[in-house]
Amino acid sequence: MVQIPQNPLILVDGSSYLYRAYHAFPPLTNSAGEPTGAMYGVLNMLRSLIMQYQPTHAAVVFDAKGKTFRDELFEHYKSHRPPMPDDLRAQIEPLHEMVKAMGLPLLAVSGVEADDVIGTLAREAEKAGRAVLISTGDKDMAQLVTPGITLINTMTNTILGPEEVVTKYGVPPELIIDFLALMGDSSDNIPGVPGVGEKTAQALLQGLGGLDTLYGEPEKIASLSFRGAKTMAAKLADNKEVAYLSYQLATIKTDVELELTAEQLEVQQPAADALVEMFKRYEFKRWTADVEAGKWLQAKGGKPAAKPQETIVIDEEPDEPAVAISQEHYVTILDEATLQEWITRLKQAPLFAFDTETDSLDNHSAKLVGLSFATEPGVAAYLPVAHDYLDAPDQVSRERALELLKPLLEDEKALKVGQNLKYDRGVLQNYGIELRGIAFDTMLESYILNSVSGRHDMDSMAQRLLKHKTITFEEIAGKGKNQLTFNQIALEQAAPYAAEDADVTLQLHLKMWPKLQNEAGPRAVFENIEMPLVPVLSRIERNGVKIDPAVLHKHSEELTLRLAELEQKAHEIAGEAFNLSSTKQLQTILFEKQGIKPLKKTPGGAPSTSEEVLEELALDYPLPKVILQYRGLAKLKSTYTDKLPLMINPKTGRVHTSYHQAVTATGRLSSTDPNLQNIPVRNDEGRRIRQAFIAPEDYVIVSADYSQIELRIMAHLSRDKGLLDAFAQGLDIHRATAAEVFGMSLEQVSGEQRRSAKAINFGLIYGMSAFGLSRQLNISRKESQKYMDLYFERYPGVLDYMERTRKQAKEQGYVETLDGRRLYLPDINSSNAARRAGAERAAINAPMQGTAADIIKRAMIDVDRWLENDKPRVQLIMQVHDELVFEVHKDDVEAVSKTIHELMENSMKLDVPMLVEVGSGANWDLAH
Repeated sequence: MVQIPQNPLILVDGSSYLYRAYHAFPPLTNSAGEPTGAMYGVLNMLRSLIMQYQPTHAAVVFDAKGKTFRDELFEHYKSHRPPMPDDLRAQIEPLHEMVKAMGLPLLAVSGVEADDVIGTLAREAEKAGRAVLISTGDKDMAQLVTPGITLINTMTNTILGPEEVVTKYGVPPELIIDFLALMGDSSDNIPGVPGVGEKTAQALLQGLGGLDTLYGEPEKIASLSFRGAKTMAAKLADNKEVAYLSYQLATIKTDVELELTAEQLEVQQPAADALVEMFKRYEFKRWTADVEAGKWLQAKGGKPAAKPQETIVIDEEPDEPAVAISQEHYVTILDEATLQEWITRLKQAPLFAFDTETDSLDNHSAKLVGLSFATEPGVAAYLPVAHDYLDAPDQVSRERALELLKPLLEDEKALKVGQNLKYDRGVLQNYGIELRGIAFDTMLESYILNSVSGRHDMDSMAQRLLKHKTITFEEIAGKGKNQLTFNQIALEQAAPYAAEDADVTLQLHLKMWPKLQNEAGPRAVFENIEMPLVPVLSRIERNGVKIDPAVLHKHSEELTLRLAELEQKAHEIAGEAFNLSSTKQLQTILFEKQGIKPLKKTPGGAPSTSEEVLEELALDYPLPKVILQYRGLAKLKSTYTDKLPLMINPKTGRVHTSYHQAVTATGRLSSTDPNLQNIPVRNDEGRRIRQAFIAPEDYVIVSADYSQIELRIMAHLSRDKGLLDAFAQGLDIHRATAAEVFGMSLEQVSGEQRRSAKAINFGLIYGMSAFGLSRQLNISRKESQKYMDLYFERYPGVLDYMERTRKQAKEQGYVETLDGRRLYLPDINSSNAARRAGAERAAINAPMQGTAADIIKRAMIDVDRWLENDKPRVQLIMQVHDELVFEVHKDDVEAVSKTIHELMENSMKLDVPMLVEVGSGANWDLAH
């Protein structure tokens, strides 16, 4: 069987997908009557493929409109095909938009077919030493197969390597073109040689070889043992021209001139907002919920999976053998006596793996369906407690099972390992159980060992570290609208799946922990920061935040009016009405009708209308500026003012976000449902949203925010005397920088000069170039270079830090935070200049951003410890970037604010003072 190497370049034959999905799926429509079946089928296959192989590089390739070079060779090429059905044609443009919103590069090149683009990219990647996986249903692609290029048919789950091509077609990949030339291909109207079918073509090629051999040595054909061999030479001679024409038509070009290389086909983070908007329109309701729950590309059912990483590298240990995982010693606990035996076994174990199975991914509302345990590799048990069909007289009820397990689960000394235990802790809290003894979390072990090594969900880690393919949730629950929840799954399937979860978790821990033990810095981060943070985040999530829906409803109404005004303004500037949300219509208006020169192109070759492009165009043209304003307000409306009231939990009356520890590369927390990190703080509209985050009666909101934390870390890391002195004296750092750069006193610095200095200060943190600074300040590149040169003259320690960090990153492949958190940089020595430059920017920024993340995580742990021990009238309700947000009783604000201030300022010692600004008010906006 073909083994697919880790992280192949995946090339998807989008046109093949499109027609197969159209014919395979029923003619679905949404309530507006728009056809959706082909879109659904293509996206479903794409999603499964990406979830299974987790590529860092991929492309979906479609046929472009118009004729190709093959039509010039043969006027009847594909001429027998009927015109594309209207209901299929209507689905192409929105499908393309959804594919791009998935983060997948999309290509369609005029003059050639999708096969030719795929063939070119596949051969290029193969030469560079990268494995290639082509997803298609077309047999002509078999000619591309080599040991490094494999085909997969996602509808049949058939994988073809060189041997499988021979088995399937009777000839090796290098003779597939000859095979098609002889027998023809009715699907493409390739004529072939009359009277030569599949068996005859196989006999000719197996007996003698390709066309050139057959036409070079025709006398040998008669000796072959197939029916008609005696007259075949004459038949071939009569049709030599058509045979070689067919050969040309069947040959996939592998030298197409492309604007993008295979290495540039990077998979991006899905654009969640765009996907939700389109999925809602076409009524893909389950997918809408998946995206909103942060699990659109979730790898395993039952728990939220880690989100896709910005960078994924190939398996760290490709030569290690697979771990043999057997179900032989898996047990299903169906009576109390067996449960008691397992409780005794768990108590005696030095460590056991633990997992929950539920009917929902929302741990606030999830009902417990079962629990699984593992005490040693290969020894695991599943305890079902709430499957719909279980009513055996000896069956342990959920209430009785939890009563027996509660002392063990709450025992601090009974050490547990799990995968994303924050989720399990939340589920158990629904039943009054406080999970303690949380010793290890495999998701966090993987993340700390290497945050960019791959996804940190169980399926991905099992494949990467154990070479084991786990049972997937869809395999036991089905797919689509008829997918079962765990309580509906038959025990024969549910028990092995659940027991495997615990077994694999334990084996992953045993694989990773010895490595982590040998790395002092990462181990300290794991033990002192990430693991203690698990219950802290769980408590914050369960506390939730109170929202005033009336404030948001009013804001939404005002935004509706503002959007209508901006739409009218855009129409007036354009001189005609158009859909501001349509990329295609906007491209036509900007680049065709207004004659604006495109700055960038999409992977498909169309002029880009990305936010970055529009921001640059907005400096010179009015319409892009209006479009940006419209997009910004539309996003706020759909993401927050419309959505937040719908997210209020009916039981608690609050909104409960989910925090993720293992998503960002640098250690920063992220949040979903809602994403609290993206609410703007520097404009009026964002502050209006924050006004809806309110305190309950007799309480106020208290916000504590680290001021300029990353600049202070820069001063500490660089040891630059000028920066250290400025912070020690409590100066306005941007004004002080301006005074140094422009050679004047603090009092003489103008507001414009301070703004320029601020751009330099923050730009350097993110590795900004002189070109980037020139764009941000709208000045010439020469002038921006002069500013940067002056800056480094005044602060030479910063330049030394940057050069020292680049060198260190190149030598060891990673950089570290002050606590020892590592960020690996797989592209730091890349031959690709753009990728190398990106890695160098990350190397400079990561120690600052990662240290800032460690500082606020330490602060959260310290604050939580104080809250748990002293039990003041305070709740920690949110963490947003460098800010902690609390609900505090109005009578305790002064004393509590002082304690919070002290705890946060002392969470880590730097060579400059850490400044924490604390404010309070009736809502979040007033407090911050």
